[in-house]
Amino acid sequence: MGNEQSLSSSTEINHKAIEVTDFYTHHSASVNFGNVNNLSVFIGEEVLDGSIWIKQTPLEKSSKNLMVYRHPCILKYFSSWEKGSKFHLAVEDVKPLSLVLSTLNNLQICIGLYSILKALYFLHNIAEVSHNNVCLASIYIAKDGNWKLGGMEYLCKFKEMTLDYMGKTKKYRYNKGIDPNEMKYLGEKKLERRDFVDLYSFSVLVWDVLKKNDEIPFLGEFLELCRNDLQNSNINLRPKFDTLLEHDFFNHDFIKIHCFLTELPLKSDIEKNEFFTTLIGKLRNFDELIIASQLTNLLLSRMVLLNKTAQTNVIPFLLSPKEELDTEDENLGLFTTDTFKKYVIPKLLEIFCVRDAQIRLLLLEHLNHYINCFQIQELQSNILPELLVGVKDTNDQLVAITLRALADLVPILGAETVIGGKRAKLFNDGRPIQHLTRKQRKSIRKNDLNTPSNVCIEKDLLENRDILQDLPERPSPDGEEGETSTEDLEEEDNWEDWDLNEAQREITKDNLETSINAEMSSMSLGVNRKNSKKDLPDILELDIKNQKNKTDLDDIDFFQDMEPVIEVNKFNVEAKDVDVRKFGVVNEDKEEGWGDDDW
Repeated sequence: MGNEQSLSSSTEINHKAIEVTDFYTHHSASVNFGNVNNLSVFIGEEVLDGSIWIKQTPLEKSSKNLMVYRHPCILKYFSSWEKGSKFHLAVEDVKPLSLVLSTLNNLQICIGLYSILKALYFLHNIAEVSHNNVCLASIYIAKDGNWKLGGMEYLCKFKEMTLDYMGKTKKYRYNKGIDPNEMKYLGEKKLERRDFVDLYSFSVLVWDVLKKNDEIPFLGEFLELCRNDLQNSNINLRPKFDTLLEHDFFNHDFIKIHCFLTELPLKSDIEKNEFFTTLIGKLRNFDELIIASQLTNLLLSRMVLLNKTAQTNVIPFLLSPKEELDTEDENLGLFTTDTFKKYVIPKLLEIFCVRDAQIRLLLLEHLNHYINCFQIQELQSNILPELLVGVKDTNDQLVAITLRALADLVPILGAETVIGGKRAKLFNDGRPIQHLTRKQRKSIRKNDLNTPSNVCIEKDLLENRDILQDLPERPSPDGEEGETSTEDLEEEDNWEDWDLNEAQREITKDNLETSINAEMSSMSLGVNRKNSKKDLPDILELDIKNQKNKTDLDDIDFFQDMEPVIEVNKFNVEAKDVDVRKFGVVNEDKEEGWGDDDW
């Protein structure tokens, strides 16, 4: 009762009804109850004719039967409660079959009918009860595509299946599915078989749902069996439910695969190994939508994920979406990206919440194949938190593969989202900067920048320019000021020599490069550059306030300081005071090479 009260209080019911009948309305509901997020809630309606519903309403009786008779092919009961004058029944999230039947093909319908047959076999041969209203309205389809038998308000035990009871319920049941001779058979004193009611109803259901224009193996034979044998006037000649389960219509490859996966815990290791070895080859013969809608949950079940043979022969193809252009490649996955996103991703989001080391290792091993199928919000809200939990585990193998998975998330979510905290630029780009001459730049501009090669060159130019701007200014080797910087060299190289012709510009450029090379060579050899320094007027002498007369100004060459002279020392020092080690060979204050302080 505590669980029922908790479920009733935490359930938010959508007021818009999915289905309306004489006895109840069907609503979808959201709930936070364990691992359950969505449910279906049936709300009972008042029954005017209470001749057979004196003790309990139809929904109350259906609720009791669902709670007692549990089977994978029967609607799963969660809870029931009364609120005001209304009775509420909460079951698994389902939709009426009538709403989706038009979207199903005969193979999907075949699987669904097989599930209903197994439910009826359980009720008749195990529980010894009769459903009494097998029809389209009593069947629901779950999220995984499986059919579930509901409508249990007319169910009764064999000994309660009397002429009086069946007569009172007859007007409420599906009229087309009622055997015309039902009352006659029930009036017999020695009635040996009680399954004739559901057998007849099932034969009518088959003709209502199967599409005659879509041929599958043994479809015609099975339809004739339903019309002739299951509706035989002699009820003792009607096939039993176990006989129907063995019909060839329910024993082709897809049905066998579905049944084997359903009954996997009952199979031996040898049977499992043989099954999983050949499974992918068999599945490729069927449409991917049918495989995804009908088998995804079974293929991603715990029993399959932990099987060694399945991990090698099935899981890699199941967790690797195939590219649209390579659909004929047999080494690729079973599903295209769209199908994978629709059917497999929701299941993977559930499995990632499972704290099982072997399952998590298997999922992360193939994560790089399907990581792009997740939405950004799913990665950030569901996958990333689970990965951060795995980093703290004591299993070294799990931690290692989790860190690799986090690395795969960085390009998608960004490092700030994945690792958190504040980040700073701690590393610089130490690649040598390659400067292009003005002639090379002019040649590049003349070419068509739309061509791929020139686009790449222009991109490299822009990147080098950004790197140059981001790098901090490098001090002179001897710590002194006054040297011409790289930017100054570029400014001189870009200076427009408007008073020179093209030939003179090239000569000036060659002289510039020769001077720079000579000066740099002098620096590396530790030569005293005082002797090579040219006599230039002091900057103060060029100030107009310090100029004595116009005649002196006429003798001044204002462009003299534009000559490519690299000046290192601004102090007047004697050659004997110059230490060669200051020019990059040895540093007096630090050790040679990369010391600890240099980091």
